[in-house]
Amino acid sequence: MNKTITALATPPGVGGIAVIRISGDEAISISDACFSGKISLLESKSHTIHYGTIQYNDRIIDTVTAAVFRSPNSYTGDNVVEISCHGGMVVASEIIEIMIANGAVQAEAGEFTKRAFLNGKLDLTQVEAVADIIHSLSVPGCMTAARQLTGEFTARLKALRVKLLDIASLLELELDFSEEDIEFTNRDNIKLLIKETRDYCNDLADSFKSAEILRSGFFVAIAGYPNSGKSTLFNTLLQRKRAIVSEIPGTTRDYLEEMIYSNGIAIRLTDTAGLRPSENIIEIEGIKLVETVMEQSDLILIINDISISPGNSDKLLKTIKAKYTNSKAYLLQNKIDKVDSAQLDTLSPESENEIRISAKKGIGVDTLKEILEKEASQSIDRTKDILVNQRHALLLRQSALELSNALTAIESNLENEIIAIDIRSSAKTLGEITGDTWDEDVLNNIFSRFCIGK
Repeated sequence: MNKTITALATPPGVGGIAVIRISGDEAISISDACFSGKISLLESKSHTIHYGTIQYNDRIIDTVTAAVFRSPNSYTGDNVVEISCHGGMVVASEIIEIMIANGAVQAEAGEFTKRAFLNGKLDLTQVEAVADIIHSLSVPGCMTAARQLTGEFTARLKALRVKLLDIASLLELELDFSEEDIEFTNRDNIKLLIKETRDYCNDLADSFKSAEILRSGFFVAIAGYPNSGKSTLFNTLLQRKRAIVSEIPGTTRDYLEEMIYSNGIAIRLTDTAGLRPSENIIEIEGIKLVETVMEQSDLILIINDISISPGNSDKLLKTIKAKYTNSKAYLLQNKIDKVDSAQLDTLSPESENEIRISAKKGIGVDTLKEILEKEASQSIDRTKDILVNQRHALLLRQSALELSNALTAIESNLENEIIAIDIRSSAKTLGEITGDTWDEDVLNNIFSRFCIGK
């Protein structure tokens, strides 16, 4: 018998309502033991909602509604009751404690969705889509995850697996008729299908970085020497005072991160500590954090104080470009308001990936915003209507490699049995993506990222 689990399914804190979810064989009887309405929950039909009160020891806890879902027609596939009470930590906590006193146990992180997977209500790609919907920071990311939840990704992978297994079966069948020299399928057709499948897998794996940006945001680091105007630009882009601005060099010792949105994509701006040689332990630690931030960034804005010299940050720019090759870099010539127009006229035209701005006066900031919008939009161009995560990408690469091995075997005129082994291995690897084959460690890793109550 399944243990019956319970947890708060809505975010903790003050709100209009809170929802407590109970799932398991005894979910309805445990809930009914403290529910008082026109009819008992035990007598109610599936997919019905009932108004009443939660009572314990002759004390009314709250007026609630209780939604009843009978197995197997529920989110988890078990009996499920969802109790909606007034928002707030006290009432919700009391109701959960009552459910536990009546025989339920506290749910673990992601345990409701894990049951949905184990009961065949969702496959692993749909499970991961649930997490992506909950945690997505972008509108396109959320919409893509919602489509994935309907099973589109699963349907594509299963169609590919069926084709691969059909080919492997025909190759193996030919072995039984080897003496008659019968060929059940054309080798050129086999090679074409394998190549198409391999390229599709590699193409999907290549979209991993774009999918991560949809999932977590487009990371932009603002870096430069002390007092170059990093914090001022950070505040200007946010349109509010978030970072402390001071003439004293080294004011920013840690880093600050905030989000702005462009076309539904989250742009995560990070204001970093000034880069310079220092013997101050705190400042040295801050500079180490800057390096970590830049390693994770999709775009780095290097701020130069043009009033000192247009080339004052050239060495820093060169170093950053050489060290962080996966991040695009722009040089922002800041403080042009401190340079007279005659001096500006003597400067050479802006080079590619160079912008002249005044973070303090707002000059050139609109141009910078347009560039951030363009870069963020281009960064998701490789998304293939599927939010590929790291697990998917690794398995897709493995499946593509196994198909490459099969192609090599065909071109080397190896035995059908050897060719079929590689094709079946590729099909099995694709099955690991959807959860047709899985192990406990994989499940634990996936569900550890879920919140309790989901």
